[in-house]
Amino acid sequence: MAMGRRRLPPTFSAGMLRALLAAALGGALCVPAVQAADLMQAWKSAQQHDADFQAAQATYEAGLTQREQASALWRPTVQATGTAGRMTNETQTQGAQFYAPGFPLTNSAVFNTSIVNGNMDRWALSARQPLVSGERLAQSRQLDLKAEIADLEWKNARQDLMLRTAQRYFDVALAQEALRVARSQEQSVEKALGEVKARYKLGDVPITDTHEAEARVEAIRAQIMAAETDLQLKQAALADATGLPGASLDVLEPTRGDVPPPGGPLEQWMNEATAGNPGLRMRELQVDVARRESDRYGVLSSSSVDLVGEMTRDHLSGSGDYGPASNTLRTSLLGVQLTIPLYSGGSRSARREEAQHLTDKALSETQRSRQQVGLQTRAAWLGLTAGERRVQALAAALKASDARLAATRLGHQVGDRSTLDLLSAESDAANARLSWLQGRVGQVMNRLQLEALAGKLDESQLQTVNALLEVPSEGAAPSDSRH
Repeated sequence: MAMGRRRLPPTFSAGMLRALLAAALGGALCVPAVQAADLMQAWKSAQQHDADFQAAQATYEAGLTQREQASALWRPTVQATGTAGRMTNETQTQGAQFYAPGFPLTNSAVFNTSIVNGNMDRWALSARQPLVSGERLAQSRQLDLKAEIADLEWKNARQDLMLRTAQRYFDVALAQEALRVARSQEQSVEKALGEVKARYKLGDVPITDTHEAEARVEAIRAQIMAAETDLQLKQAALADATGLPGASLDVLEPTRGDVPPPGGPLEQWMNEATAGNPGLRMRELQVDVARRESDRYGVLSSSSVDLVGEMTRDHLSGSGDYGPASNTLRTSLLGVQLTIPLYSGGSRSARREEAQHLTDKALSETQRSRQQVGLQTRAAWLGLTAGERRVQALAAALKASDARLAATRLGHQVGDRSTLDLLSAESDAANARLSWLQGRVGQVMNRLQLEALAGKLDESQLQTVNALLEVPSEGAAPSDSRH
């Protein structure tokens, strides 16, 4: 029999079918797609959106100008001034010697001028070239040191941003895993609750089993609410720092391969941190800045030698007691000027004493920073080395939990294990994987922290960590080949 075209029921027309398909397609398009981003994407976005890093960048750019300021201290300065206004000038000269051809020599000449409220204009052009100045030398060295500090602050800011970004990224990863564990436990407990209720109706279990299962369900639901809140906060922190869509962002987990070991003994890392830590180096430079400030107010620094040049013109015209008058004065100067402050009221000595005390303070702060960097380096190195063994133990515990879960499931199927035994095994296995992941994240952060303390944290280190990331698995065992 020939096959004919299938006809839609009268109540389901072709137009209705097209409308339903369009609605279904539109609904699918409206569902927000979950985006996955790795650590390098988060780092690149953070450089454009993190407020602290933007402020550090502006500070760095401002600090770069201090080298130019240091050079400008030894360049010549040129200044032009002009003045115009009304001026009164009267002069009286008596007993002057006067001589002119055809007139007898006299020593009792009198010269008087008077201009009342006349027109005055004045202009001057002056230049100064510093030759010798202890104060300028100290200032220029201070500015060079501050420019070096700005470079170190910028390096420190980049390292801090890398650490902050990695920490926020892995905070989201751990929060996601904690929520996944809680939801998985909820499903298992709800399933077990249904089974317990059914068996209770058949008289196979007492009512206490039902009450216990219901209590577990409510406890798990409370954990889920707390985990959801924690995840939202962690996602918001990551979104604020990177500009990535936090609510629809799915991060990866550092579960692939092994975390790189320290690569050297503790003494080597301690020496590298002492020599290369940006924060410690900044403290040392600040001591030099304080010393230069003290040098500015020394006896020898107070004196200076400058090459000076000046051209001026003063003109005054008007009338006074003796009729119309006009005075013009032109001067020019080129020479060497020596300046020696003799007395400043004790101001310079007081400032020098203040600078010396501030130098002592900077020395003490540097020593304290050196001790802190040493302790932090030791803690990061020990955390990385001891953490490796801890992660291995957690991986073994996870495999044991998975094996126990498999055995408990089999025992539950044949009736040798109770539903509560199965729930406990499932909870232990899920928590074992979460603990293992927390240990891995701790290893990664200790590695990055150790590199930062030595001043060696850069994008290559982030790339190494990024290679450890992979899509979260549903309770899979660790991919470490040794376990």
